[in-house]
Amino acid sequence: MDEGDATSLNKLHCCSSYDMSRDTLYVSKALCLITPLPFMQACRKFLTQLHRAVSSQQPPPLPLESYIHNILYEVPLPAPGRSLKFHGVYEPIVCQRPSPSELPLADYSLKQVFELLGVENLVQVFTCILLEMQILLYSQDYQRLMTVAEGITTLLFPFQWQHVYVPILPASLLHFLDAPVPYLMGLQSKAGTDRSKLELPQEANLCFVDIDNHFIELPEDFPQFPNKLEFIQEISAVLLQFGIPPEGSLHCSESATQLKSLALHDLVNDKKNGNLPGDALAVFELLQGNATLERLQALAKRTGVTVGRMPALGGSTVKEKDSRLQCEEEELREATLNVQVREVFANRFSQMFADYEAFVIQSATDLESWLTNREQMHNFDKASFLSDQPEPYLPFLSHFIETQMFATFIDNKIMSQWEDKEPLLRVFDSRIEKMRLYNVRIPNLRSSNYQKSTILKESAQSIEQRLMKIDHTAIHPHLLDMKIGQGKYEQGFFPKLQADVLAAGPTNNNRWASRTGTAQRRKDRLRQHSEHLGLDNDLREKYMQEARSLGKNLRQPKLSDLSPAVIAQTNWKFVEGLLKECRMKTKRMLVEKMGHEAVELGHGEANITGLEENTLIASLCDLMERIWSHGLQVKQGKSALWSHLLQYQEREEKLEQTAVSPVLLGPERRKSETGLTMPFLRVSLIQDMRHIQNVSEIKTDVGRARGWIRLSLEKKLLSQHLKQLLSNQALTKKLYKRYAFLRCEEEKEQFLYHLLTLNTVDYFCFTSVFTTIMIPYRAVIIPIKKLSNAITTSNPWVSVSGELGDSGVMQIPKNVLEITFDCQNLGKLTTAQIGHDNSGLLAKWLVDCVMVRNEITGHTYKFPCGRWLGKGVDDGSLERILIGELLMPCADEDLSKQCRTPPLQRSPTQTRRLSITSLAGRNNKPNAGQIQEAIGEAVNNIVKHFHKPEKERGSLTILLCGENGLVSALEQFFHHGFKSSRIFQKNVFVWDFIEKAVAYFEMTDQIGDTEEETESFRSMYKVFCHYVNAINVTPRNIGKDGKFQFLVCLGARDHLLPQWIPLLVECPLITRMYEECALLRDHLTVNPLIRVLQTIHEFNITLESSLVKGITL
Repeated sequence: MDEGDATSLNKLHCCSSYDMSRDTLYVSKALCLITPLPFMQACRKFLTQLHRAVSSQQPPPLPLESYIHNILYEVPLPAPGRSLKFHGVYEPIVCQRPSPSELPLADYSLKQVFELLGVENLVQVFTCILLEMQILLYSQDYQRLMTVAEGITTLLFPFQWQHVYVPILPASLLHFLDAPVPYLMGLQSKAGTDRSKLELPQEANLCFVDIDNHFIELPEDFPQFPNKLEFIQEISAVLLQFGIPPEGSLHCSESATQLKSLALHDLVNDKKNGNLPGDALAVFELLQGNATLERLQALAKRTGVTVGRMPALGGSTVKEKDSRLQCEEEELREATLNVQVREVFANRFSQMFADYEAFVIQSATDLESWLTNREQMHNFDKASFLSDQPEPYLPFLSHFIETQMFATFIDNKIMSQWEDKEPLLRVFDSRIEKMRLYNVRIPNLRSSNYQKSTILKESAQSIEQRLMKIDHTAIHPHLLDMKIGQGKYEQGFFPKLQADVLAAGPTNNNRWASRTGTAQRRKDRLRQHSEHLGLDNDLREKYMQEARSLGKNLRQPKLSDLSPAVIAQTNWKFVEGLLKECRMKTKRMLVEKMGHEAVELGHGEANITGLEENTLIASLCDLMERIWSHGLQVKQGKSALWSHLLQYQEREEKLEQTAVSPVLLGPERRKSETGLTMPFLRVSLIQDMRHIQNVSEIKTDVGRARGWIRLSLEKKLLSQHLKQLLSNQALTKKLYKRYAFLRCEEEKEQFLYHLLTLNTVDYFCFTSVFTTIMIPYRAVIIPIKKLSNAITTSNPWVSVSGELGDSGVMQIPKNVLEITFDCQNLGKLTTAQIGHDNSGLLAKWLVDCVMVRNEITGHTYKFPCGRWLGKGVDDGSLERILIGELLMPCADEDLSKQCRTPPLQRSPTQTRRLSITSLAGRNNKPNAGQIQEAIGEAVNNIVKHFHKPEKERGSLTILLCGENGLVSALEQFFHHGFKSSRIFQKNVFVWDFIEKAVAYFEMTDQIGDTEEETESFRSMYKVFCHYVNAINVTPRNIGKDGKFQFLVCLGARDHLLPQWIPLLVECPLITRMYEECALLRDHLTVNPLIRVLQTIHEFNITLESSLVKGITL
C-alpha cells in the first residue's frame, strides 16, 4: 500500500469513526412506563406529555425529575370502582378502575381493532383463539400487531389465553413459528412482500391474519361460533351507535392513519430520528460545515437514514387548549364503546355456560390431594354437559371444552372451594347468579334462541360517572431537593435523569399511596401463588426447574446470542411436550372409548358421545400435523404429514416397478369348511393412500392427511403404517433437522406405542365422517354344500342395507355367488336381503350365510341364514332378510393379513333364531324362564336405544330382528308348547296359527255372533286382520317366518302388539294348536308380557325400508 492509499484510508477512518474525546454521540431513547394494572390511555398521555416537554421550544414548568418522581411515588392506584386525577407535564390525566362486579380493566382501543379487521373477520379470529389454534398476525406496523392481539384477548373473559403469546415476534426468533403448540404471534411484514412468499412451517391448523389487507385465512374443519349471525348483528348495532362501520374502515379511518404514522419505517424516515428539535433547520444550516455532523451524515447514509428539512413542532396553542374538551369527550366515547362491546362478548359466555357449575366434578376433599391426582381426575362431566346443549352449539362446544383455557377455568373453580376465587371467575359467577335471580335465561336449557345483553346502558353509565365525577386527586408535581445545575433543560434531547433524586422515595409520607401499594403487592403474591397451584404437577416442576436454572445463570442470553445449542434445548422442550400431549390424548381416547363399550355390555355408565369422540380424533389429527411440522428442513404444502407420505409413496412406487411386492401378488384365497372363497384384502400404507387419493370429495392436502389418519385408525393400522413410514430413515433425515421430534428415536418409539394402544378399541371415524363417498364392496353367498346343491339353476340376487342407505337389488352371476359393486357409503351394515327366482331343476338352495366386505376399511360383515330358499321346502320362502354382525379381525401374527376374512365362529348350521323348523332348533329349545328373560332383555335394549342421543343410537333393526331381538324373543314365546310336528303332514308354523285366527275372526264377524263382544274388541281384531291380510298379499316371497317377522315389526312400530296378544289368547283355536302348558295359554305369563310391551309405546319407531317394502296398509 503506497502513501496515497494510506492517507485516503486515514481520512476515511476519521470520517466514519466516533471519537469519544471530541465527538458527541446522539442515540434514540425509548420511554417505558410499567404499571401494576393496564392503564394504557393514562400512560400514553403521560408519556406523550413527557415527549412534548423534551421537544418543545420552551422548557417544562418543572424539571422532568419532578414529574417522574410524582408518578412513581405520589400517584396511587385508584381504588376499585373509583376514578383518579393526576397531573402530567401540561395537562391533568384521568384514569378509572372498574368495581369488583364489573368487567376487569382493559384499556386498549377496540375501536381501532374493529376498524382494522371488521366485525366478521374479528369474530372468526376470536373463534380460532377460543379453540386454541395457531394464530399469526401479519402487518407492516408494530402498533397494529399489538393493538389487534391485545384487543382480541381482552374479549376472552372469563377465559384467558394459556399458550405462547408474542404480539411482536423479533426477527431473530422467527424459528419460534416452528413451535408445534398453539400460539398467538405477530410478524412484521416487509414492504412488497407477497403472502405466497411467506414460508411458514405449518399451516394445517393456522389462522393467518393479514391486518393491512383486511384478509384472513382459516383452518379447515373450522366450527362456527354459536349464533354467529345474531352475534355479529348485535356487535354491529353497538358499533353503529358510535359511527363505526361494521365492515371496518382500514384505509380511511382517523385511528388507522394515526397507527400508520407510528410505523417503524416512518420513525426511521421522519427526518428527526427522534432527537432533533423543531428549529433543526436553522441548526442544520449553522453546522453545515461541522466535521462532527459530516461524520454523522456519513454514518446515516450507510444505515439508510436520510437527513433533511423537517417541520417545526410548536408549543401549546389556543386551538390545542380548545380541543382538550373534545379529546376528553372522545376518550369517554372510546371507553364506553370498549365496555359495551366487551359486555356483548361476555354475555355470550354467560348464556352458554350459565349452568356449568352443575357439571363440575368435586372429587377431592382437600387441595393437596387434588393437586396430587390432578391428571387422573375428571373435573368436568363433558358428555352430560354436551347432551344438555342445543344441537347447533355442539360442533363448537365439543371442541372448546377440550381446550387448556377451559380446563384452567374449571381448575380455578374447583380450587375456589379452598382459596379465594380468581378475579375473573368471581365476576363471572356473580353475573350468572344475577341472571338466575332475575330469571333472564329461558328455562328450556336446550333452546338456541339468541339473547342480547341487557346491561349495556348500565355498564356505560358506570364508566361515564367515574370519568365525569373524579373521586380522588393525586398530589401535584413539585420541586425536588436537587442541587444547582441538575435537571438542566436542553431542547430536543432527553436528559440523563438524576438517579439519587428519584431513588429517594416519597417526601410527603403519603400513607394512602403506601397502603395501596402494599395491598396490591400482597394481592399480586396471592395471584401468583394461585396461578402456581393451578398448574399441573409436571408443569409446576418444569417451571421450578427453569426458575432454578435462571438463578444459576443470572444473565439471560440476548436474542442475538441464541446458539444452535440453545435452539436445540428449546426444541427439546417441544419434543417432551408433544410426547406428553400424545400420551394424554391416546389415554383419554382409550379410557373413554372402552368405558363406552363397557356400557353396551351392561357395565357402568357412558361418559363419551360420538360427537366427543369425533372431537378427540380431530384433536389427534391436529397433534400429528404439529408433530410432522416440527423441525422441517423445507416446508412443502400445507400438510407436512401428507407431504411426507407423498414422498414415501413416490419412492416405494419406483421400487415396485423394479421388484414385485409380496403384498401385491395374485388374489390368494383361503377356503373354509363350507367352501368359502374370499380373496385376501391387500393391506399396505400405499394402498390406503390410494384410497384417499381416489376420494374426489377431499380437495386439500390437509383433508387428505386427516382422511388417511381416520382410515388407518379405523383399520387399526395407524401405528403400523407410521412405523413403516418412519422406517425409511434416509427420507426422514432428508426432510427433518436433527432436533425434530421424528428424529428423536426414544420419543418416536413411545409415540408409536401410544398409538398402538388405540387398536384395543373399535373406531368408525372414517365411515361415519365421509358419508357421501363411493365405496367398493364385495359380497359372497356361502351355501351349505353337504346338505344341498353347490350349484343352483336359479338366478340369485342380493341387496345390502346400512345405517346410511341401501345398495338396491343386484343380480349375482350364476354359479359364481360373488359380486363386487360400488355404492355410496352405506355406513355400518345392518341387513342383507337374499333371494332367487326359483327357476330351473335345481332351484332349492340351503344358504349358510352371506359375507359382505368394505374394500376400503376392510370391515367384514356376516349375515347368518341357515335356512332353505325354495318352494316346497322349509317355509317356502324365496327371499330372506338377514341381520348382519361385524366380524373382528383375526389375531394373526402377520399384520399384513389382519383384515382378511376370519374363520367362521359358529357352526354353519346354527340359525339366527331358534325356530322349530330350523336345523338346530329341534334340539335347542329354551325353557319358559329363559324365554321371559329374553323378552325383557329385548324390550330393555329398545328402551335404552331411545334414551341415547339421536346420533348415538345405532341400528334399531338389529334390536328388533337380530339374534337377541324382539322378533326372536316373541317367536320363542309363540313356539313354546306349539303343536308344530305332524307325522304324515308338513310342519305347521306360527304363521299358520295366525292365519287360522284371522279366518276365525272374519267368519264370526260375518255370522254376527258378537253380542258379548265389545266395540273396542271388534275394532282390535279388524285391525289385526287388516295387517295380516296386507302381509299375505305382498308380492314378496318372504315365507311364513318372514311374515311373522313383518307382523311383529309393524305391530311394534304402530304400538299394537299389546292389543293383538289378547286376541290370540282368547281365540278358541289356541286349544287345538297349543299344549296346555304353553306360555300363550297361561294368563300369569301373558299379562306381564303385555305390560312389558306397553313400555315401548312412548317411542317413535322407524323401520328400515327392507322391513316394510311391498306392504300397503
